[in-house]
Amino acid sequence: MGDPAGCGPQITMQTWQARKDIALEPFFVIADPRLFEANIPVQTINAPDQAPAAFETALPVLPLHLDGLEHLTVGAPSGTFSRAIIESIETATALSVTGVAGGVVTNPISKAVLYQEGFSFPGHTEFIASLCAEKNSAPPSPVMMLVGGGLRVALATIHVPLMRILDHLSPDTLEQIVRITHHALKHDFGLRSPRLAFTGLNPHAGENGTIGTEEREIINPVAQRLRGEGLSISDARPADTVFHEALSGQYDAVIAMTHDQGLIPVKTLDMWGGVNTTLGLPIIRTSPDHGTAYDAAASGTCRADSLIAAIRLASVLRNHRASPDG
Repeated sequence: MGDPAGCGPQITMQTWQARKDIALEPFFVIADPRLFEANIPVQTINAPDQAPAAFETALPVLPLHLDGLEHLTVGAPSGTFSRAIIESIETATALSVTGVAGGVVTNPISKAVLYQEGFSFPGHTEFIASLCAEKNSAPPSPVMMLVGGGLRVALATIHVPLMRILDHLSPDTLEQIVRITHHALKHDFGLRSPRLAFTGLNPHAGENGTIGTEEREIINPVAQRLRGEGLSISDARPADTVFHEALSGQYDAVIAMTHDQGLIPVKTLDMWGGVNTTLGLPIIRTSPDHGTAYDAAASGTCRADSLIAAIRLASVLRNHRASPDG
């Protein structure tokens, strides 16, 4: 569902309305049916397996009651709906963990709104990972990958201040990210022999240590060790050229050291159609690569491109994972 005051309801309706023109597989929404029924046909369902039959003529909705919906102001964030937003994520994840649903596509949420209600996770990704954890086990380690504009970019660090990057950039962490990304490219994206590239942290990838030593002390030793195991992973490449190299077909994915280093090229190439997908989970999870867009929701100018792309990618990943070679 995402935040009902944000773009989620509008882009969900737009996506369903475009279903015939863009040949989407059936999906259903975990939300309050009242968010949609004034604008499009809605079919309340009791279980996910009822969605395909309803999808042709109505938006299938697995109902989730929103207390205080009459006070909803589109474009105005409110903690009133925080519990329902969280419940929607919990339900979607549980249905996917048990295999009842093929995957989760999350509409945008506002972490600031949820924080006011005691939400203790940095965001969707970490929360869903915790929900996927087996009893008495640590949650899986998720890796954020952005897909769009012909690029696949995994992030070594996410929402970390630049001054704190080195607190989170360790050889063990980088090795884990490479392994998770390599596995996902094979089993979810269907690539037999994935080719990965590291960006450098410093300009010119450190220029042989003259502009910084993190490449030769942290990044390159990891790449060398993994190449010794047969993985295709480059040493740190200058971030101002490696994305062009990936677009040219030299690499299947790039692992960027920082959030903006990875997101700028994807959003520049495909501002509206980028997708955020979480690697390393036992379930498929994708999301539009944008936030709640409260202003656009208030003015009715939301665009569904990224949600459509997220649903399509979830279908592709699910099909690869379900194949005999997955």
